[in-house]
Amino acid sequence: MTDARERLIDFVKKDAVFHGDFTLTSGKKATYYVDMRRVSLDHRVAPLIGQVMLDLIADVPDVVAVGGLTMGADPIASAILHQGVVAGRSYDAFVVRKEPKDHGRGRQVEGPDLEGKRVIVVEDTSTTGGSPLAAIEALKKVGAEIAGVAVVVDRNTGAREIIEDAGYPYFAALDLNDLGLA
Repeated sequence: MTDARERLIDFVKKDAVFHGDFTLTSGKKATYYVDMRRVSLDHRVAPLIGQVMLDLIADVPDVVAVGGLTMGADPIASAILHQGVVAGRSYDAFVVRKEPKDHGRGRQVEGPDLEGKRVIVVEDTSTTGGSPLAAIEALKKVGAEIAGVAVVVDRNTGAREIIEDAGYPYFAALDLNDLGLA
């Protein structure tokens, strides 16, 4: 395990895991909640996320950009972009809106032109796989080639199977075992 990954696990466990009764986006009930925005927007942790995610996707060939459905994916993509520069790798970032804008250029996918380019869809925490799949649908409309889905924390609730059944490789940096929640 890398030092960055160990430090990331410590931060997530300490600052992003909350215990109680929660309703997830999926409507499911849970006795804990992993609030990744508490750490993905923290100046101490964002670089760690970028480093760990860079390691996670390092062997995926010819990827030019990372991003996903706003809001959860935004800080993850930004961390990868910035740490990629530090590591001498060049990943651009993109943002996928839930709906196309009703003004301006009416775009749903913001950032560089992705037509014909290989991209990785990222997410902070994955429960059902719904957000990455929604992002993939929008990305296909602009001609992007999906190289995979990479999440920081997989809640081990079926997202991997749903994404893989849809035909996409799935990568998770951390899971519930890493966070002592399994």
